[in-house]
Amino acid sequence: MITVRISFEKKNEASYISLLDLQRVMQRVLKRSGLPVWHTLGFNPHIYMTFACPLSLGQESECECVDVKTEAEAPDFEQWKAALNAIMPAGIVITHVGPVQMKADLIAYACYRITYPAAAAAALDQYNALESAPVEKHGKKGNKIIELKDHIPQVEYTTEGDSLHIDLCMPAAQELNLNPSLLTGFLEEKFGLPAASAGILRKRFLTISSCLMAAIVLCAVVLGVHLDTEFTGGAMITLSYEGSFTTADVQKTASAALDSTGLTLRSAEH
Repeated sequence: MITVRISFEKKNEASYISLLDLQRVMQRVLKRSGLPVWHTLGFNPHIYMTFACPLSLGQESECECVDVKTEAEAPDFEQWKAALNAIMPAGIVITHVGPVQMKADLIAYACYRITYPAAAAAALDQYNALESAPVEKHGKKGNKIIELKDHIPQVEYTTEGDSLHIDLCMPAAQELNLNPSLLTGFLEEKFGLPAASAGILRKRFLTISSCLMAAIVLCAVVLGVHLDTEFTGGAMITLSYEGSFTTADVQKTASAALDSTGLTLRSAEH
């Protein structure tokens, strides 16, 4: 049995389809397509499917995905893509179909583009001048206070015509998952910038492996060393180097780069 990942965009009117309704849409589309997807066993069989990092209502995305299973030995994934796109509702476009290469629980960050009217620059400058930006995050286990400045110290933006764009990445791991609506809600409450004027588009996901690679590159830039990197099972990194520095220097730099990712750094000299 093969686990198949169906990647898709969800934009425009489709951004107002909730997760529950999206599950119904996918069930009906897959049944209508006639594709050989696997059904659960029991008295009420249904198509097995799992979604990674469900999107909030009203937000758009270029990187949504749903996993299904098939018992077909050699599925034609291009045919799957064409068959699904032919009957998808407006706003949902299948971008890729293929076997799963990465588990969804390896996702560490989600990167977004937030678009505001250009006049929002004044509120963003005020946010950047703050020392603290506490917000309340609502969850199934209760509410807790999150310090936005720990995750978004400064909001960098670019202005294009009458619009203003913010590109940022926020934690999207199982341990900590932050929604960009925390930022837009804070800006509305603190500075009167309407959250409804913000368009939120999810662009991509970053995995634990990509975050580790970013930390290694940062070490190379800061310490000025040549790194020969070897990954073993995605958990251990072996570094060889030229020049001299202390393990403490490397650990301090890498720990700062990995701050708030939920990863624990251990180092040793051989």
